[in-house]
Amino acid sequence: MSPDPRAAQATQATQTTQATQADQARYHVVVNDEEQHSLWPARTEPPAGWVPTGFVGTRAECTAHIDRVWPDIRPLSLRRRLAGDAA
Repeated sequence: MSPDPRAAQATQATQTTQATQADQARYHVVVNDEEQHSLWPARTEPPAGWVPTGFVGTRAECTAHIDRVWPDIRPLSLRRRLAGDAA
């Protein structure tokens, strides 16, 4: 039995709509005590230990922002420890 082409088209249309909605969803850039950054949906509060930085945008905008402001992705405690070892 061959697949119904109309069902395949409907599935593709649904996936395209979902991808477009996901691309337009708004996110907060959040940071924790270790200065690690992440994205969190703007419509919800971030989990305990994470604080919004004030930057809100699409997934792509937030990811680009994180790339600019968080060049060293090591946790703060590790950076401090390594800086102490180097001294």
